[in-house]
This record gives sequence, C-alpha cells and structure tokens, in this order.
Amino acid sequence: MATELFGAIYIGSYEVSLKIFEFSSRKKIREIDHVRARLDLGMDIYKTGRVGYELVDELCDILSEFAEIMKGYKVADKRVYASAILREADNDLFVADQIYLRTGFEVNVISNSENRFIGYKSVAGRERFEKMIQDSAAVVDIGGSAIQITLFRKGKLIITRHMEIGTVRLRELLSNYGHTLGRYERQMEEYVSKKLEVFCSMYLSEKVENIIFLNDYCSELVRTMEKNHSQDNIVKAERLIKYIEKLQKESVEEISEELGLSSDKDALIVPSITMVKVITRKLGATQVWVPGVNMNDGIAYDYAQEKRLLKVSHDFDADILSAAQYLSEHFNSYSPHIETLKKLSTKIFDTMKKVHGMGERERLLLQVAVMLHDCGKYVSLSNSPRCAYEIIMSSEIIGLKDIERQMIAYIVLYNTLLLEPYEALKEHLDKDSYLIVAKLSAILRVANALDQSHRQKFQDIHIALKGRELVITVESLEDISLEQALFESKTSYFERVFSMKPVLREKRVYNYKSKEQCLE
Repeated sequence: MATELFGAIYIGSYEVSLKIFEFSSRKKIREIDHVRARLDLGMDIYKTGRVGYELVDELCDILSEFAEIMKGYKVADKRVYASAILREADNDLFVADQIYLRTGFEVNVISNSENRFIGYKSVAGRERFEKMIQDSAAVVDIGGSAIQITLFRKGKLIITRHMEIGTVRLRELLSNYGHTLGRYERQMEEYVSKKLEVFCSMYLSEKVENIIFLNDYCSELVRTMEKNHSQDNIVKAERLIKYIEKLQKESVEEISEELGLSSDKDALIVPSITMVKVITRKLGATQVWVPGVNMNDGIAYDYAQEKRLLKVSHDFDADILSAAQYLSEHFNSYSPHIETLKKLSTKIFDTMKKVHGMGERERLLLQVAVMLHDCGKYVSLSNSPRCAYEIIMSSEIIGLKDIERQMIAYIVLYNTLLLEPYEALKEHLDKDSYLIVAKLSAILRVANALDQSHRQKFQDIHIALKGRELVITVESLEDISLEQALFESKTSYFERVFSMKPVLREKRVYNYKSKEQCLE
C-alpha cells in the first residue's frame, strides 16, 4: 500500500509544534508523531513589540531539530505556518528571513481568518462533527491572542465572530495575585463574561446544545477528568464546570501536576480553564466535545485537500454561502430579489466561461457578493454601496481569505459606483484580483439591470453568446419597459470590461383566456 509522510509545523503564540502524518492510498490520514516545544513569542511581542534575538535563536534551534526529525522519518513534503501574532512584531520580516537562512524553512505567516479556518478544517473533516451541528452548536477556537466562536443551527453555519481575549493576551492584561486563582480568576471571569454578553445578546436567541472546543489545555482537561474512559472526548457541560471549579481551589503547581503538563508553573493554564468555564456557562451548553486537534491537524487536512489525498466530507463552500445569507438577513436585505439575482448572475457567469476565464472560486465570490450587495441600505439609503462595503469588511465569513473578503466588498461597491483605475486600488488588490473585481461587478450590474423593479417579472430567461454579443432573451407576462429603458445605461460598464455588448430581447408571451374566463 503506497503511503506518503507529511510534516506540519506551526509557530504559535506560546509554542512551536510538529506533527508528522501518513496519507494512505485509501485517502485516509493518520498521525505518526507529535513534538512540542514551549516558546513565548506572544509574550515577547506584547511586551516589546518585537521578537528578541534570544527567542529568534531559540526558535531556529527548535526548527532545526524538527528538520532532523522529519529527515529521519523521510518526510516527502512539509509546510511551516506561523500565527498572525508574528505580524504584530515590527521585525517579522527579519525573523522570517533568519528562519529561512538558518533552517531552509519558508514560513507562511497567515492572517487571523486563515488561521481560524485551517483550525476549523481540522475538526469539520471528522464524521462526528456533522452530528454535533445538526441541532445547535458552537465551535470555540481558543488561541493565545484571541478566540473565535462559530455558531451552527440545524446543520448550517450562522455566524463567526472574533474576540481579542486569547489566553496570552488575557494573562498580560490582568495581574496574577498569588499562586491560587483567587482574585486573579475572579477578574478574568468578570472580564470574559462581559465580552461574551454582547455576543450572546446579539446572536444567541436560544442556548447552544453542543460546544466544540479547539484548545490544547481543554484536551488535557477532559482527558484527565474522564481518566481515558471517554474515547470520544465528550462530557456533560455541568460536569466539566464542576471539575474546573474543583481545580480552581488548587495552586497552579497542583493543577499542572494533575493535568500532566510539562511545566509545573504553566502560566496559561489559569486563563485557559477559566475561559472554558465561562464560555461553557454563558452559552448554556448541554455537552462539550474536545476532538483533540490543533493547527497542525488543520495544516495537514488543508494540504491533503489541495493535493486530493483525502476524501472531503464537509461542504466548506456551503458554510460560506450560509454565513453570507445569515449576514444578509441580519441587515434585512435578503429577499426574492436577492434569490433572483443569484440565479441570473450565475447563469450569466456560466454562459461566459470561455470569455471571462474564471473558475468555481470566483463563481462563489460572485454569489456571496450578490447576497450582500443590498445590506448597506440598512444603514443608509443614499450611501448604501459604501455602507455595504464597510459591513463586509467588518464581518468575518469563515472560509474566505482576507483578500477574498476585500474583493467581495469592492464587487459590491462598484456594482453601483464607477470602478476606479488600478493605480488607485493597487495597495489593496493585485492585478489579478482587480480584474476579477471588474469582471464580477460587471456581471452583477447586468443581473441587477434585469430586475430593476424588484418584482421578478420574467417567467423564463435564455442567455447565449452570439459573436461579440451576450444575448438575453426573456419571457414575461408583465410590462418590462422599465428594464428595457435602463438596460443600456446599466450595462455599458460590462461592454467596457468584456468588449462584448449585452442585448436584451423580449419574447412575447400571450395569456390566452378561455371563453368562460372572458365572459367573467
């Protein structure tokens, strides 16, 4: 049986880790080895704004050791990712350069949205995940710099929210008053509770049935609590809270010893278990699942998905569309008009495949842009395009990269406003992204022009390419004079982008009445 070994290295806020995985010909993945080294990068960056030379030396030494381990395993391929926290250091480029020169590793410093999505992939690819989200669930990713909560209802992703209350950040924000939790723990509980109150009031209409925690300390917590009796790492929420309250009466050394941590004075254990307790209680969960995965698992899953080495069971694109629809509904903009535009725009996109040269990912971006293009009207009718842009840029849709969110915001903005020249946007978009924005906003404009009245007048629509014309033939029982009058002015931009003229033609449909209907 052919197998392939892969190394996933993650440089996080408080540790550097390596996992080696085996991909089999049956498209399955298996963990072979896991090596971790404690390194407080986050602490150094929060305190000084940079990574000190001693930590750079230590980091490079750790990575060199990892290189030797992978060499011993004869790893075929590898990826090295670093947390977004490294971006906050003013010497991040120099650190990455030193790592490359000393170890040969090219470090990919990922954004927060990429970080969370990769972590989410590590759990969403598991069979149990689909069962857990069928009722209501929250995936809670607790990191060093922030936490991210993703809500599901009836199997559909609803909303994702990022909050800067990670374990390292929380430890630095509040002072530790002694070896037992005491006052320190009460301060943290109050602070985290206050942050969660806003989230709960805005997005939780009912309690969450299941919480899925992504956090190394939580894994140790449940493992010790169950004493390896629970193979699935699922515990009742109340039992977990009571166990944490029992630990909170002990010293840091005693907690670290009971959980089997490598350091008997692990400063992050206090904020970690406190956050787990507060989040579990605030969300009102019935049970908690700790799958025991981390970023390394997500990196491996992401790699395997890209190389088609693994069967992908979860539909991540459906997550994106579901979150976009919820966001649209949240701003009272989701309507039959949006549904009609989604069908029209994708029909135009599919008809023009040989002309526009874009693929399935761009098709998805177009659908998201359609769903969100009217959300700015919730804030301002006169300045809705700009308001929609700001809403999109301020929202997180898990599965979208930062550049993709930027592109969607521009597609919505230039659906109405005149597209600025590339020179004015090159700080935000590269040339390829700029061209995609131009093409997709042009397609959205044509679709919008076909439903100017928001009344969905067309019974049937046929779109075809004829020479340098995009011929749109419609059937309608209603008067479409408004659409005909505004069509040319709304589609001239499309002609400029594609060097192709959209043409609207009406196919007459007569509603014949029976003799009895006429007599009525």
